[in-house]
Amino acid sequence: MSSDHSDALVFFGATGDLVYKQIFPALQALARRGRLEVPVIGVAKSGWTLEQLQARARESLEKHGGVDEAAFAKLLSRLRYLDADYNDATTYDRLRELLGAAAHPAFYLAIPPSLFATVATGLGKSGCARGGRVILEKPFGRDLASARALNASLRAAFDDSAVFRIDHYLGKEPVQNLGVFRFENSLLEPVWNRDHVDCVQITMAESFGVQGRGAFYDGVGAIRDVVQNHLLQVVSLLGMEPPLTNYHDAIREEQVKVLRATRPLDVADLVRGQFTGYRTEEGVAPESTVETFAALRLHIDSWRWEGVPFFIRAGKKLPVTMTEVVVRFKRPPLSRIPRGDSNYIRLRLGPEVAIGIGARVKQPGEGNASVQTELDVVHYPDGDAMTPYERLLGDAMAGDPMLFATEEGVEAAWSIVEPILGNATALREYAPGTWGPEEAEALTEPYGGWFVDG
Repeated sequence: MSSDHSDALVFFGATGDLVYKQIFPALQALARRGRLEVPVIGVAKSGWTLEQLQARARESLEKHGGVDEAAFAKLLSRLRYLDADYNDATTYDRLRELLGAAAHPAFYLAIPPSLFATVATGLGKSGCARGGRVILEKPFGRDLASARALNASLRAAFDDSAVFRIDHYLGKEPVQNLGVFRFENSLLEPVWNRDHVDCVQITMAESFGVQGRGAFYDGVGAIRDVVQNHLLQVVSLLGMEPPLTNYHDAIREEQVKVLRATRPLDVADLVRGQFTGYRTEEGVAPESTVETFAALRLHIDSWRWEGVPFFIRAGKKLPVTMTEVVVRFKRPPLSRIPRGDSNYIRLRLGPEVAIGIGARVKQPGEGNASVQTELDVVHYPDGDAMTPYERLLGDAMAGDPMLFATEEGVEAAWSIVEPILGNATALREYAPGTWGPEEAEALTEPYGGWFVDG
C-alpha cells in the first residue's frame, strides 16, 4: 500500500442519515482548508440525480453548521453521483470508469455493517480496490466471530494497511488530549500506576433516550454501542505504556497491549439495566431484554495496573449528559479520611472540556481537619477546531492511521466483552433520571462509590 494521498473519495450511502448530519459538513470543512482537491463521488440506490444530491448537501449544511459559499462551491465542483445497487457487480465496473485515472481512491462506507463485506468484495473483484483505501464505521461485527469474518473479507480486497476503521470517538479533541495529558506532564508518570492509583472510573452518561432509533438500538444495546468500542478505547489510552517512538504504529501497539492484558469480563463484574418505558419506544420489542445501562469492573493484568480496578458505566436516561474519567489515588499513610475522599484527577471529555485536581486543604477554624476541594482548569475548544469526521476523513485520505482502530485491537476488545454479551446477567429496571440500577453502586462501594461531581 502506497503512502500517497488519495486522489479520489468515494462515499457509499450518499443519501443516508450519517452523510446528511456529519459527512457533508466535514467535506465542506475539508474543502475550506484546501484538503479536498480530488473528485468526490457519492454512491447510493435512491433513484436520485446529481442535482438532487447537490440540493441535499446544501440542506445538510444549512441545518448542520451553515453554508460557506466559497467552500461549498469547491465541493460542488468536485461532486459526482452514481445511482446504483451495491449487490450488482456492474456497479463497481461503472465506478471504475467514473474514477478515471485515479490510482489511489479512498472508499468510505457510510452504509449498514451488513453490507461491508458485499461492497469490499465488489471493489476487490472490479479492480477498484487496487492501490486504494477503505474507510468503514463501527460496529466492526457483533461479536468476536463476526469481527474476524469481516476482517477476513476486508483482507481479501485490501492490504491491512489500507483499512481504516473509524471510531469517531478517537477523532474528538478531548479524547486525543488523554494521551497528551499523560505523557507531556512529567509530574504524572511517577504516580500513574498501581502503587498510587486506587481505582479508575469512566462514565458515559446520556440524559436522553433512543431518540427515534429504537429499532437500531434494540439490536445493539449499551455494551455493543459504546462499551466495546468507545470506552475500551479510553481504557487503552489511560492504561497504555509510553510508546517507544512517535511512529503511529507504536502508539496503537501500546493500546492493543492494554486490551490484550485486560481479562475477559465475568458476569460478577457486570450490572445491566433498562430504563422504565424503554419497551414502549417505537421500534423496540415489547419484551426486549436489551440493556440501556451497563456498569462493569475491568481488571488489567499488567505490571503497572495489577490490582487496580477500572470501572465503566454507560447508559441512557441518566441525570446528565457527560463523559468523564476520574482517577482516584490511594490515601496517604495513617490517614483517616474516607477512601472515596482522597486525591483524584478528573478529566471531563464532553460536552464541555475540563481538567480538575481533587486535593485536601485545611478546614477553616480550630484543629487540623481537612476538606476536599478541586483545582479547576477548564478549556474551551477553539471554535475553528476540526470536527471528528473532518479530522478522520482527512487523515484516512492522507494515509495517517494513528486515530483508527486496528484489526488486533478490535478483536481484543470483542474478546473482553464476549462472555457478557446477550442475557448473561439479569436485567434491572431503573427510573429515568437516576444513575441506573441500585446494584451498580455495589461495584464501586469498596472504593468509596461512584464519583459524583459537585
